[in-house]
Amino acid sequence: MKKIIDINNLEFRYGNQSKLLSDLNLEIETGRINGLLGKNGEGKSTLLKLISGLLFPISGEIKVLDFDPSKRDPKMLQGIFFLPEEVAGSTLSIKKFVKTYAPFYPKFRLSKFYDYINEFGINPLTANIDTMSYGQKKKFMIAFGLSTNSKIILMDEPTNGLDIPSKGIFRKIVASVINENCTVIISSHQVLDLENLIDNIIIMEDHQIVFNATTEEILKKLYFTVGDATKTDETVIYKEDKLRGLNRVCENTLGNESILDVELLFNAVIARTETIKNIFYNPKN
Repeated sequence: MKKIIDINNLEFRYGNQSKLLSDLNLEIETGRINGLLGKNGEGKSTLLKLISGLLFPISGEIKVLDFDPSKRDPKMLQGIFFLPEEVAGSTLSIKKFVKTYAPFYPKFRLSKFYDYINEFGINPLTANIDTMSYGQKKKFMIAFGLSTNSKIILMDEPTNGLDIPSKGIFRKIVASVINENCTVIISSHQVLDLENLIDNIIIMEDHQIVFNATTEEILKKLYFTVGDATKTDETVIYKEDKLRGLNRVCENTLGNESILDVELLFNAVIARTETIKNIFYNPKN
């Protein structure tokens, strides 16, 4: 797969505040749905804005589609759609909004847009977007963004404001757009909303990227199990007591098959960062 985003030694801060991002490195390949996970305040939203050229680093290098995003080259901007957490209001009708903004994206698919808003239950004849609820506006902008057919789609907390059925529709339509020419990055602290959707997991801690691996790589090196709390296992990296038993993340030394638990993985990476980094990035063999 082709590398579509390449970030090296990135540093950023707002004004005279302490650095929000420090010595951050990240590579993202095309054709994947990436979950950018981290606690509130880690800098996930800031990182997406730096990738899209809305903010500029104080040092380091960012390459997006082989462009420097700080230059705001139109060719790069036409290949990126960024959905912020808080969607902007508009007094335009849905039809007028699409007529105004869709031409900027050369590969915009009008038929797909109407398919998506239909799935979300949005009236295409809405005469004023500002009259819609927050959740409806969010769904409208998700539908518009996915219809741009951009090479990179960035979404910041897209499931905030969505009810449970809408979250299911969101996962379905995001999965439908991915192909070898499209990369999706979804920033979220709501880990469960991305379960069974993402195929690459990026975790931020202490304002850096501490983990970046595909689900396939994760299940080769770790396995997830529920067991008896009285039983010991030297391969256990992290464990949590749950109602159904003791949830464990273990080093997969025997090639065991398991089902990825994204929330458990996230907690394990935060709690045992160095141990997991050694398994993934400093192999013994």
